[in-house]
Amino acid sequence: MNFQSKKALLRISLSKTALLCFLFLVGPLWLKAQEITSPDKNLFLKFELKEGGIPSYQLSYKQKPVVKPSTLGLEIQNGPSFMNGFTVINTAQSSVDDSWNPVLGEEKTIRNHYNELVVTLAQAKNNNRFIRIRFRLFNDGLGFRYEFPKQNDLSYFVIKEERSEFNLAGNHKIFWIPGDYDTNEYAYTTSKISEIPSLMKKATIEINSQWPIKELSVQTPSMMKSDDGLYINIHEAGLINYPAMYLEVDAVNNKMVSHLAPDAVGAKGYMQTDAQSPWRTIVVSDKATDILASKLILNLNEPTSYKDVSWIKPVKYIGIWWEYFVAGKSTWAFGKENNVKLTDDFTKLTPNGKHGATTERAKEYIDFAFKNGFDAILIEGWNIGWEDWIGNWKEDVFDYVTASPDFDVKAVHAYAASKGVKIIMHHETSGSATNYERRLDRAFQFMNDNGYDAVKTGYVGKIIPRGEHHDGQWMVNHYINVAKRAADYKIMIDSHEAVRPTGLHRTFPNWVAQESARGTEFESMGGLAPDHTTILPFTRLMGGPMDYTPGIFQTDLSYYGTGSTQRVNTTLVKQLAYYVTMYSPLQMAADIPGNYERFPDAFQFIKDVAVDWDNSYILEAEPGDYITIARKAKDKNEWFIGGITDENSRTANINFDYLPAGKNFIATIYADAKEANWNVNPQKYTVTKVIVNSKSKLKQYLAPGGGVAISIKEGSNSELKGLKKL
Repeated sequence: MNFQSKKALLRISLSKTALLCFLFLVGPLWLKAQEITSPDKNLFLKFELKEGGIPSYQLSYKQKPVVKPSTLGLEIQNGPSFMNGFTVINTAQSSVDDSWNPVLGEEKTIRNHYNELVVTLAQAKNNNRFIRIRFRLFNDGLGFRYEFPKQNDLSYFVIKEERSEFNLAGNHKIFWIPGDYDTNEYAYTTSKISEIPSLMKKATIEINSQWPIKELSVQTPSMMKSDDGLYINIHEAGLINYPAMYLEVDAVNNKMVSHLAPDAVGAKGYMQTDAQSPWRTIVVSDKATDILASKLILNLNEPTSYKDVSWIKPVKYIGIWWEYFVAGKSTWAFGKENNVKLTDDFTKLTPNGKHGATTERAKEYIDFAFKNGFDAILIEGWNIGWEDWIGNWKEDVFDYVTASPDFDVKAVHAYAASKGVKIIMHHETSGSATNYERRLDRAFQFMNDNGYDAVKTGYVGKIIPRGEHHDGQWMVNHYINVAKRAADYKIMIDSHEAVRPTGLHRTFPNWVAQESARGTEFESMGGLAPDHTTILPFTRLMGGPMDYTPGIFQTDLSYYGTGSTQRVNTTLVKQLAYYVTMYSPLQMAADIPGNYERFPDAFQFIKDVAVDWDNSYILEAEPGDYITIARKAKDKNEWFIGGITDENSRTANINFDYLPAGKNFIATIYADAKEANWNVNPQKYTVTKVIVNSKSKLKQYLAPGGGVAISIKEGSNSELKGLKKL
C-alpha cells in the first residue's frame, strides 16, 4: 500500500472515530428519555421522541399514572407542522425556590418551587427550524408550553391547530361543561368520560350568544377524579396573544387533545417569533384539598410590571342589579322605544316608569352602603342605549359617557363622596368590542373626572368584529388591552362574559375579578343545582377570582308577586358561606337592601367578612359534594370560615389549629336550623357565640343545599365572660 492510500485510510478511520464520538456525545439527547421529578419526588415526568421524531411526555404521581405517553405539537397553516421529524439538540435542567407577594389574594405570600426541563427540538428537513418545550414540575402539578425563538426560518406563522395530548389513565369521573367558543355559562354535568357523548346534547342548553364546538369537547378547567383516588385538573396559565384552549374528547380511549378557538376566517392564532404558547397545566394530588390550595397557575404567570399598585384595593359592594332580575319593577332601559341611536335626544323618549338607575334610587343605595360600611355601589343602567342593546348585533350601542335623563352623574358623585362611598362604573359592550376600544380613553377619562376607580365590563351578545369569538385570539388581546389601558388611569376591572381566567391577575393586578361562568343571576333564570358551587372552586376558580355575586337572602322569588315560581337553590346560610368559599377580592352583597334589613343578625356576617387574606386553610373538600375553608383576614387577627354542601345534608368537620396557641377567641356561628332545607324553610338559621382556641373542634350540621359561616375575633374578658367553650 502506498503512502497516499495509507493517508486516505487514516482519514476515513479518523472520520469514523469522530462520528462515533459525536454520536456518543449526542446519543443521550436523541436516544434517551429526559426525566425530572417534582421537588418532593411525588411527581415524575418523562419526555422522549417517539419513532418519526414525535415529541411525547408522560406524568405519574406516587407511581400512579396521571398522563400516559402523549404526543405534543402544532399544525401550521402556512408551513410544515411542528408535529414530527424532530431531533433533540439541547436539554437543560434547573430548579427555582423563591416566593412572592400578590397585590390581592388568598395568601399573603406564595411559594414558587419547581424543577424545570427545557428541551430544544430541531427539524432537519425544515432547515433545522427549531422550537423549545419547557416543562415545570411543581409539587402540585405540571406546566408546559411551546416556545418559538426568533430564527432565520421562522418569523411569522399561522396556527391551524394545537395538538397537545392528555392520554388519561382511566375512565375518570369528570365535572364538565360543553366546549363553546362564546360562553362559559353552562351548568355542570358530572359523569364518566365515556358518558360524555350520550350526555352532550342535554348539557348544551340554550344560552345567549353560544357557539358549541362541532367536535366532542369540554371546557377547561376540567376537573377529574380517578378510580384509584387521584384528583386531576387540566387548564392553562398565562393566556396572552393566543386563543383559549378546549379539550377534544376521545371517550373510547380516555384521551383529550387541545382544541383552540378560531377567528373569523378559521385561523387559530397569528404568531411572530420570538413567541410562546400559554402554559398547559395539570394539577394533581391524592387529596382534593390540595387542588383548591394549588397556586401552580398563578406561579406560571409573569410578575406584574406595574410600578405603583397602591391604588388597587379590595372592594365590598352593593348595587342596583338584582332588582332587574327579580323584582319586576325595574329595567336597565329608560324609554319605551326599541329603536334608538346614540345621536337621538333621549330626553324626548317616553319614560317606561321602571328605570332602576335614577338619581334618587342611587342615593338610597349610597345611604345603605354608608350605614352598613360598604366600600362602593354598582349602578347598572345609568347610561343611554339600553332600549335596544341586546340581540341586534349593533355596533354603536353605548357611548359610556352620556347619562340617562333621570340620572345626574355629578349629583350622585357628590353625594357618594360626601358619604365616603365609591361608585363602580358599568360598561356593558353588548359584544361590540370595536365600539368599546374606540371610546375607551374617553370613557376612562370620564371615570377619572367623576371619581370612579373601578368598572364592571360586560360582553353579552355576539362579538364585533363580526365573526370573532369571545375566546379567540382577537378578544383575548382585547380583554388584556382594556386591563392595561385601565391601569394607565388607575382603574380596576371586573369583566363579565369574558374568556375564563388563567391567572393573569398576577400580571395585571387591576384585573381584580371576572364572572366567566354561571353565576348568581342564573338563580332567577332556571336556577342552579345545589352542587354547582361545590364544583366551581375546582373548575372556574382555578384560574382566578369570580364575581359570583352572592348574598341572596330572599331565596323564594315568588315573594315579589311577579308570578315567578323560581327559587334560589340554597339556604340563607349557604349564601353567607360563599363569601369564604367563592374567593374574590371584589365581593357583592347582591340582594335588594330591604331583604338585608329583614335579617339583620345574618347580615352582620356580610358586614364583617373580609375580602383580602393573609392565609387560607382548605379544611375539607370533595368536588361536587362539599367544601369547608378557613381564612385569616389581611393584617388582622380575624378569621372567617365557610362550609357548603350539595343537595345532601352532612356534618362539616371544622378544626381551629391555625389560631394562635394559648389564646381564646369569640366565634360567631351562623348555622342552618335543623328544619332548614334549600327548598323548604331556607331562611331558618341560628346564630350562636362560643369561645374557641387552637385545640377546639366542631362538628356542624349542614342542611340539604346548606352551609355554615363562622366569624372569629379577639374579645375582651368581659365579652368572653359567660360564653360556652367549644
